[in-house]
Amino acid sequence: MTFKPARLLLALVAIASAPAFAQNLAVVNGKAIPSARADAVVKQVVAQNQGQDTPQLREAVKNDLIAREVLMQEAVKQGWDKKPEVREALDSARQSIVVNALARDYITKNPVTDAQIKTAYDKVKAETGDKEYHVRHILMSTEADAKAAIAKIKGGAKFEEVAKTSKDTGTANTGGDLDWVTPNTMPPEFSAGFTKLAKGAVTDVPVKTNAGFHVIKLDDTRATQLPPLEQVKPQISETLAQEKLRDFQEQMVKKAKVQ
Repeated sequence: MTFKPARLLLALVAIASAPAFAQNLAVVNGKAIPSARADAVVKQVVAQNQGQDTPQLREAVKNDLIAREVLMQEAVKQGWDKKPEVREALDSARQSIVVNALARDYITKNPVTDAQIKTAYDKVKAETGDKEYHVRHILMSTEADAKAAIAKIKGGAKFEEVAKTSKDTGTANTGGDLDWVTPNTMPPEFSAGFTKLAKGAVTDVPVKTNAGFHVIKLDDTRATQLPPLEQVKPQISETLAQEKLRDFQEQMVKKAKVQ
C-alpha cells in the first residue's frame, strides 16, 4: 500500500501529535494535567502501601488530581496564591523539594559502599560485645531506701516482691525485669553493677546513676544474638547515607557567609 502525499502528511501529523495527547491525563478548563503526575502519585501509593498498580487505583488517582486542579483554579481565582501566609508556605515547600533533590543527587554520586556498611556493622558488633545479660533492678530515690531493699532481699524476701516498691513504674509490676541487655546500652555505672555479678546474685551495695539508686539482680547470661549483616544492611545503609548528608550540610554551612 502506498500513501499519496496528502495522506502521508496527515499520517505524519497524527503520529507527531499522538504523544502530546498521551502526555496529558486530562484537561481541566483548558489546563492540562500531565500523565507523569499521575504516574508519580501511583508509584508513591504503591510503594507506601505495598500494593499494586491497578486500573481502579489509576482511576482514583485521576479523579483526585482532577478535583485538586479544579480546587486549585478556584483558589487562584479567589487570590489565595497571593496571600502572604500561602506564599510563605509555598516557598518553604519549594525549598524542601529542591533540597531533597540535591540530597538524592549527592547520595547517588557518593553512594554508601558495601565496605562502609561492613565496617559499621563490625563496629556495632565490637561495641555490643559477645555476651548479653538478663537483668532486673529496683530503683529507689535514696541510698537508704536502696540499702533497706537489699536488706529485705538478703533476709529472704523475693526480689520480685520488693521490686513492687520500685520508682521505675515501667518494671515495678514485672519484678523489675529489664529483659536482655548489653553493657553498651546502659549507663556505665549500671553496667559495671551487673557485669560483675554471678547468675542469680544481687548487688551488695546500691548502684548510683542519674536516675537514682539501683538494686540489681542478674538472672542469666547468653551469647550475644545480633541479626546477620544481610538482614540489617538496608537500615545501616540508610543510617550511613544520613550521616553523609549531615557531613555535607555541615561543610556547606561552614563555607557559607552567614551574617
